[in-house]
Amino acid sequence: MPHLHMGLDIGSTTAKAVLLDERDRLVHSRYCRHFSDVRTTVNEIFNEIRHSFNNSCITLEIAGSGGMGIAEEMKLPFIQELIACSASVSRFIPQANVCIELGGEDAKLTYFDDSGADQRMNETCAGGTGAFLDHMALLMGTDPAGLNELAAKSKIIYPIASRCGVFAKTDVQSLMKEGAEKADIAASIFQAVVNQTISGLACGRKIVGNVAFLGGPLYFLPELRKRFSETLRLLPVQSISPENSHLFVALGAALLGKKNDEVTVSELDRRSVTYFSPLKMACGSDLPPLFSCPDEKIEFQNRHSKASVQRKQIISASGPAYLGIDVGSTTTKAVLTDSEGNLLFSDYRMRGGSEPIHTVREIILELYSLMPEGLFIKNSCVTGYGEKLIQSAFGIDIGEIETVAHTRAAKQIDPDVDFIIDIGGQDMKCLKIEKGNIKQIFLNEACSSGCGSFLQNFAESLGMEMDEFVSSAERSLSPV
Repeated sequence: MPHLHMGLDIGSTTAKAVLLDERDRLVHSRYCRHFSDVRTTVNEIFNEIRHSFNNSCITLEIAGSGGMGIAEEMKLPFIQELIACSASVSRFIPQANVCIELGGEDAKLTYFDDSGADQRMNETCAGGTGAFLDHMALLMGTDPAGLNELAAKSKIIYPIASRCGVFAKTDVQSLMKEGAEKADIAASIFQAVVNQTISGLACGRKIVGNVAFLGGPLYFLPELRKRFSETLRLLPVQSISPENSHLFVALGAALLGKKNDEVTVSELDRRSVTYFSPLKMACGSDLPPLFSCPDEKIEFQNRHSKASVQRKQIISASGPAYLGIDVGSTTTKAVLTDSEGNLLFSDYRMRGGSEPIHTVREIILELYSLMPEGLFIKNSCVTGYGEKLIQSAFGIDIGEIETVAHTRAAKQIDPDVDFIIDIGGQDMKCLKIEKGNIKQIFLNEACSSGCGSFLQNFAESLGMEMDEFVSSAERSLSPV
C-alpha cells in the first residue's frame, strides 16, 4: 500500500492541495479558487484523491487562513502557514536568504539567517495582494493575466497608491482619463504592489542575497516578479522562482505532516462525507434578517418611495430642461429635469468611471434621440471624479463638487434634511446639515471596505452578479 503525505492550504481566495511520496516528490497537486465556498471545494479535492489514490495511506496537515475550521471539524492537524512555508523553503530552496510571498489577501516577507526566520506579514489591509490585483484588473476591464500581458509592453511607470483600493482606483482612473497607455498603467499597478510589499513589510531592513518569490500572484504573473527583481536590483542568479512556488505552503504542510498518524484515503473520504453533510454545514444566526417576510420588504419600499422624485414622460415635455451628470469611480449617472424638477430622463451605467468620455457621449446621444421638438437643454452641470474632464470635453456649463450636489438634491426632496449618507463606488460620505448648509463632512480615508466596489468584488468572489447578490441578501433568513 503506497504511503503518501498530503498538504492542504486553504487561503482567502484559493485552495491548494499536494501529495508527496516518501522521497518528497510531487505526485499530485490541485490549485483552484474556492469562491468562498470552502467546504464544497475541499470535498471535491478529497473526492479527487479518493478516485486516484484509493488504496493509499496518507498523513495530512492543513494550513491557511481558511483551514483551521476545516481541521477542527474533521479532527485533523493544523499548522500555521508561515511555519509551513518555512519548512518547504528549507527543504526545496535552502539557498534562499529572503522569501517574498503574496497570497489572495496577505503578503509575507521572511528573512532567513543563522538566528532563524524573521517573518513579517500584513495586518488589517489587503493592499498590494492578489485581491488588490483582482480589483485593479476589474477596473481595467481585464483579469490579472491580462494585466500581465499589458505590463509586458510597458514603457513608463507612474506612481500609484497601493495601501488601499480607494486611492489606487483614484490614481488609475486619473491616468486613464489623462490618456495614459493601459500597458503603462498595468506595469504601474505591479510596481505599486512592489512598493507596498517592500515599504510595508521590510520597514527599513534591506532585502539582499537570494530572493525567492512564492504564492499565486508571483507564480502566475512573471511581469510582477520582474518588477520586484528590478526594484531590488537582483542579479538573475539571485532571483529564485521555484517550480510549484504557488504550492509552497501546501508542500510545507505535507512535509511537517509526516509525523502525524496515517489514515486511509477511504477513512478521509468518510470524514469528509460526515463533516460536510448539510446538517453539519448548518450554522446559527447572529444577526436578524433584513426582512423576515415579504410584507416587511413591501413596507420598506413603500416608506422610501415617498421621497422619490416625480417622473414625467419626456415625449410630452417642452421648454427648458436641465442636464445633470455624475461621473463616479465605477459608474456614470445622468438625469434631465424640467423647470419644475420633474425627472424626464435618467441613465445609470456601470464601468462608466473607466472610460467616461465614451460613456457620457453614448448617454447624450440616447438623450437627444428621445427629446421631442420644443424641448431644449438650457443648462448643464457635471460632478464626480470626472468633473473637469467631462466639462471640458462636452462644454458643460457648470462643474460642482459632489457634496454640494448631494445637498442640493436632498433639500429638493426634504427641505429639512439634516444628515446625508452616501455610499459610492470607492468612497463613503456622511454630511451633517444645519440650517440648509453643510456643517461637517465625514469621509472614509484609508480603506474602501463597505463601498460599492467592495460589494461588487465580494459578489464576484461568490460567483454571483450584483443583482443576484442583493436579492440573496434580501431573502436571507439566517445572516451571520
